[in-house]
Amino acid sequence: MRATLLAASAIALAAPAIAGPNDGLGLSTLAKIGTVDERYQSYNIEMVEVTGGRFWAPFGGPKDERYRMRPPLDLAAPRIRALARQLGPAYVRVSGTWANNTYLLAEGEKVDAPPAGYAQVLQRDQWRGVVAFARAVDARLVTSFAASIGTRGPDGVWKSDQAQRFVDLTREAGGSIYGAEFFNEPNLPMHGNMPEKYGVAEYTRDFAIFRDWARKAVPEMKITGPGSVAEGSMMKRSEDTIKRGYLFSEDLLQGNPNSLDIVSYHYYGGVSARCGPSPASAFENVLKPEWLDKTLPDAEHYGAVRDRFAPGKPLWLNETAQAACGGSPWASTFADSFRYLNQLGLLAQKGVQVVAHNTLAASDYALVDYDTMMPRPNYWAAVLWRRTMGSTVLASPQSPSPELRLYAHCLHGKRGGVGLLAINTGAAPQRLSIGSRAVRWTMTAAPLDSKVVSVNGTTPALDAKGRVTGLQGASVSGALEVPGQAISFVAVAGANNKACR
Repeated sequence: MRATLLAASAIALAAPAIAGPNDGLGLSTLAKIGTVDERYQSYNIEMVEVTGGRFWAPFGGPKDERYRMRPPLDLAAPRIRALARQLGPAYVRVSGTWANNTYLLAEGEKVDAPPAGYAQVLQRDQWRGVVAFARAVDARLVTSFAASIGTRGPDGVWKSDQAQRFVDLTREAGGSIYGAEFFNEPNLPMHGNMPEKYGVAEYTRDFAIFRDWARKAVPEMKITGPGSVAEGSMMKRSEDTIKRGYLFSEDLLQGNPNSLDIVSYHYYGGVSARCGPSPASAFENVLKPEWLDKTLPDAEHYGAVRDRFAPGKPLWLNETAQAACGGSPWASTFADSFRYLNQLGLLAQKGVQVVAHNTLAASDYALVDYDTMMPRPNYWAAVLWRRTMGSTVLASPQSPSPELRLYAHCLHGKRGGVGLLAINTGAAPQRLSIGSRAVRWTMTAAPLDSKVVSVNGTTPALDAKGRVTGLQGASVSGALEVPGQAISFVAVAGANNKACR
């Protein structure tokens, strides 16, 4: 199947035939179906990226290598800031499993090793660097707090000392925390050095303490949660998951209803080979509807959780990528851009307000290669989404083929304009009639799992001064062709859509 996909990609790019004629997309009459946060497309920086430590090793190293030591990410470096600015405005979430047991030093404190009950140490200047980074790249800061054994008194009850230290230092550094979960992925309490046999009763007790502290100590911060992962798919309630010690959001929120300002969840369609076999996330499934639509059950599940325990509150997917445990080998290639952009298009239509990709620059699922600081295909996909797709979500135009997925938003920054995303998963080109002049950006790569993408036949880049090159749009008039196994963004400034005025 892999060879077939790659061969089909090469053939499709060369094929002159045009399939699926269309009589017109009716862009001027597309109805408004919702809105998303202006920072809808966001990203994560793992706490272990900030502290330095063992994180998911990129593929290509020693056999069976799961983790690799990495130094702290230099968030003051001009290049990483230039890359992040292209994604703004956004939310930057600094969290992850490692955050559950990270110790923030007090002023003047020095330690030779993490205190008992912690696994990482966060230097105060490192957190100041996070605050400065967020301010420099137009990103609002989102996080979670430590809840490991080290945060607890002799009675095992969570104490707010570390959380308060984070809040105080953030303010001292001139920043603020927009939103925070209590801790990362509470449905998997066995991770992050949590107390043994930590269950629903303990979480209910501790969350109430966290909520009451937050309301008094940092009232401007949005209480976010539960931040659980994949309960609509991989980690559904079942005999097996119960036996494994997993918890479930419905139970975790039962004792503290109406306590959340934002309902958050995490989603991965599978796990990478680092953590075991996952047929769903295999390369041969990359363009199949079953893979592309796999994000929907979790959105529906957590939407129902929101409606029950925090009705009317925003729903955020604040951690997602191709596969858990650092991503599969092809997560860093153009093949994953189909999933990434389709997920953004689908979830905007389902009312999800924010989607935060994991990570900015760590492991195979990162938008940017950590070693070279070179943007990957998903980075350029993110930049084009940011430039084209505004906050008003429109109904999808009728597609000429089930292999061509179309999503429409009001055009970013242009009243009356429409931004169109066309994802062609088939081998044959598709023709779209847009009815007026437009500008398009078409992403292609051969083979499909290439780590280099072309946009309108040119390889985009970031120059030494942090300026983007190679993203010039191509003018089209009346109609355009989307090549086989390609992705096009289209800006139709003259669509005159009344919903976009």
